[in-house]
This record gives sequence, C-alpha cells and structure tokens, in this order.
Amino acid sequence: MAEPIETKRRLVAIFAADVEGYSRLMGADEVATLDTLTARREILDGLLATHGGRIANTAGDSVLAEFGSAVDAVRCAMEAQIALAKANSILPENRQINFRIGVHVGDVMVRAGDLFGDGVNIAARLQTLARAGGLCVSGVTYDQVRKILPLSFTDLGAQAVKNIEEPVRAYQVEVRGMKAPSAAKDGLPPVDSKPPILPDKPSIAVLPFQNMSGDPEQEYFSDGMVEDITTALSRFKSLFVIARNSSFTYKGKAIDIKQVGHELGVRYVLEGSVRKSGGRVRITGQLIEASTGAHLWADKFDGALEEVFDLQDGITEQIVTILVPRVRKAEIERLERKRPDSLDAYDSILRAQALMRNENPKDIPATLVHLERAIQLVPNYALAHAFTASCYARIYIAGANIDLEEDRRKARYFARRAVELDNDDPEVLAHASLALGNYGEGETALFLAERSISLNPNLASGWFMVGSINLYAGDYEKALECQARSLRLTPIGPGRSGVMASTSLAYLLSNRHEEAYSWAERAYQENPNHPFALRALAMCAALVGKRARAHMAFQHFAPAYSRFLERTKIFMAGNKDFEKIVEAMRLASTPE
Repeated sequence: MAEPIETKRRLVAIFAADVEGYSRLMGADEVATLDTLTARREILDGLLATHGGRIANTAGDSVLAEFGSAVDAVRCAMEAQIALAKANSILPENRQINFRIGVHVGDVMVRAGDLFGDGVNIAARLQTLARAGGLCVSGVTYDQVRKILPLSFTDLGAQAVKNIEEPVRAYQVEVRGMKAPSAAKDGLPPVDSKPPILPDKPSIAVLPFQNMSGDPEQEYFSDGMVEDITTALSRFKSLFVIARNSSFTYKGKAIDIKQVGHELGVRYVLEGSVRKSGGRVRITGQLIEASTGAHLWADKFDGALEEVFDLQDGITEQIVTILVPRVRKAEIERLERKRPDSLDAYDSILRAQALMRNENPKDIPATLVHLERAIQLVPNYALAHAFTASCYARIYIAGANIDLEEDRRKARYFARRAVELDNDDPEVLAHASLALGNYGEGETALFLAERSISLNPNLASGWFMVGSINLYAGDYEKALECQARSLRLTPIGPGRSGVMASTSLAYLLSNRHEEAYSWAERAYQENPNHPFALRALAMCAALVGKRARAHMAFQHFAPAYSRFLERTKIFMAGNKDFEKIVEAMRLASTPE
C-alpha cells in the first residue's frame, strides 16, 4: 500500500500568472503560439529563479509559484512584465502573448510540491483582475511592499472572490513614471499629457481620508465621509471641485501635495483622517495650498457617532468660509445634503458606494443587497433609490439581464421614486437619468441630467449624461463639449473610461476615424473591462483597418452584441448615422 502523501502548511507570497486570450491565440495558429509561449516561459521562469521563486503548479499557459517574500514576488512580477513587453514589441499585435499576474500573501497547503488552499484561489482571482501585461496585488501584499518598492498603486476596491466568504481588497500596480506595458501599443500619446489649466475660480480636491481605526473593515466609512464632503462642496457654483473618482486614485499612496495639485489642476487640497472607536468618532482635516504647500487651516472634530453629520457639516462650512468668504452660511444650510435618519441605512449606502466605484458589473448583486437594506431601514431614502435604479441600468449596459422586462420595470420604478423623493439632489437626478436613458426614456433622461448640472455645475456624471444623450441625438459637437467638461472634472480615475468611449463614438459618427480610434484605445487602457470601452475599440479599430484588434475587443462582449445594437437603435431613433455603427460592428465581428 502506497504511503500517504504528506501535506504541510506555510505562509508564502503566491504568484499566479496566466496568458490573456490564450484560446484565441491557439485557435489562430497553434504551432506559432506554442513556440512563442515557450520563449516567454523561458523569460518568466528565469526571472522567477533569479528572485528566489519556486514554480509549483503549471498547466498550459498558467504558472503558479511561491516566494518567501512579498517584495521579491512583486519585484519579479514587474520585471517580468517589462521583459515580456520588450519581447512582444517585435511581434505583430495579433501574435503577442501577454500575461496577467496576481500576487497574494497567505496561508497555503503544500502537497507533492503543489500549492492548494484559499491563498491560491485569491492569487488566481487577482490575476484575472489585472490588465493584460499588468499586475494586481491583494491588500495584504500592498501593505508589505508599498513603502519599499518604487511603484504606483491604484485601489480597485473590495473584490468578491469565488469560494471566499469575505471580499478581498485589490490594487493595480505600475512602475512610477512609466506606463503599463499595454499602454504603449500603437504609439498612442498619453492621456492628458499636459496638466489641466487652473480654473478662474477657487478649485479644490478632497483626498481620501486616512482610516485611523486600525480596522480595514472601516475603510468604507472614511471613504464615505470623503464622498459626502466632496458632494457638499461641489454644490457651490463658486467652487471648482474635482470628482471623487479622480481623488480616490491617490488612496493608500504616499503623496506630494504639489504634485497632486499639478496633476489635478487645483489650487487647494483637503486631506484628513477618521478615527471611529465605539460610539465616538474623530475627524481631522487640513486645507493646503497646493503650489506652496502652505497649511491654510487645520482642525479636529470630536463627537458621538450619532453627530457624524454635524461634524461633516462643520468641516465643510469652515472650508467654504476660507475659500469663498462671500458664501453665506445660509447657502450652506440651504444646500445641505438630505440624509437618512438611520445610521445603519447610511452605513449600507457607504458600502454600496464603495462597490459602485469599481464600475465592475460583477459587484452589482452585492451592491443591490446593501441598497435593499438601506431602503428597508429608510423607505424614503432618495439616494438609495437612485443608486438602485443606476444598478439596473448597469446590468443592461453589461448585457447581463436574466429578465429584461423585470429589470426595466425596476429601473423605471426606482428612478421615478428617487426623483419624487428629492428632485433637488443633483446626484439623485444624474443616477435617475442614467437609468431612464438606458431604458429608452431619452427626453426625461435629458431633462434630469440638465437639471443635475444646473444645480451642481461640478457634477461629472451629470455632464457625462448630457453629453451622451446629445451624442445619440446627433449633436456631436455638443456631446464632445460636455464630455470634455466631464473629463476635466475627473482628471484621473476609473470614471474616465466611459467618458472617453463616448468621446470616441462622437468622433466616429463625425467620420473622424483616426481621432475616434485614439480615444477608444485610451478608454481601453483606462479600463479594459468597461463595456463602453470594449465596444468603442471594436468599432473604431475596425474602421481604421486594425481588424485583429477590433475582433479581439468584439469577442469580449459578443454575447451582449444584439442587446447593444437594440439599445443603440432605440437611443438613435431618427438618427441616420446608426448605420455607421451597424457597419463598424459588422467589420469587428468578422475575423481578419
């Protein structure tokens, strides 16, 4: 009888790599793909050995390795992506092999040299979140390497991992001062290579507050605090306020205030911290002049958790008083955001917002659970209704409806109910506009979107909706103007991909195909998983003759293809340029 194979446990840094689009490459040319993969594995295996990694499991195009150090694992991953990108540069685009890599630090089981357990599952999931040619790490890994390696980290939020009960915090990694390897394709210029011009009125960015509670689970609370302060400030027409999606790209990073002001194009930066302990909360804030680094104001606010809204209002009022002396206190009170009476409902909405920032369709079910709880606790919570309506619109955009008519009914119900409850909240109006617009009520959607930016000229999502509706109506110059405004209010961050894709479509329908393709590539590099970006890239690449790239993008959303054409036809009713989209999609759907 054979001896049982011993199983041991140990704590390691797990390195998971997989080839993007491997089945497609093998289907096109098995021999060439296998030869190229062999050459790439020689590069990867050599670097793994150099950095002290041990290859455990391999299967076809995937590699699983362990390291004794998170720093060694991440350094190896970044060096590997740079070396692999260099090797790819001599190949045509449709024959390039790009790895996605994920790194996690966790407990594993080792049996006969192979690795098993939750740690392996998490690393493999992180790999799927990475860009082609990129690296994604867990929050545990981030904590161990962020102060040691010269890297930039973009917080992707809490990600649901298959067979893991708790969400896992994920970070996208890049070398500081360098673009991700995939961003260099086609020699495209970097997005917004010049810093934004300072506006002619006081401009401010509210950076993510540091969570001082010592509990990672409380991140959503400090993030929600920043979102509320940003929203409150942005309602003043006398201020220029950067959208939260851009500000949150600095989360978890060691920052230089002067650089932040330069990159975002603002005169002032607000930073702070939140400490929540038991039934008490302390909020600290400091206002800094970005160009000089001078501290204009600093204070701390202590109070019972039940008084958290009053604390936020105190910070907001002081900042506005410093920046705009002529803004009256009555204006603050009049525009003060309506909030729920229940802190539990507020907690649920913060958790939903944290998931929505990721713009990942896979997060929608969890988001809806939090929103449903908020509405149960406070049935008249307008923002919870608006967010719910927006989620059903995003399901439709992603082509993920199980019951289309039921989702349409819910989107319309929650959107209309939200507006009934509060038709003076710009964010409520913008989300309701998104829901109704995507389910065919264009006129109402336009009215709500225009009202949202009249109430808050700094609302990036409102400008995006106004631009999108004008785009489908055939006013392409107006669409470009609105999308440019939305991008200016979102200098960096995940919200830009959809705006860039809409910009690309405006250029496409204006028969400016090269510009359209450039914007589509930019949208794709910002977020390769965004449905708008993939559709824009498929159409625009096809029209400029890059058929292989067009077909690659098309394959990612092929199951939702008919839904996309159906929805676009409704949006563009009466617009003869719809046939341009049909033709571009026909070209993209056909392999070269």
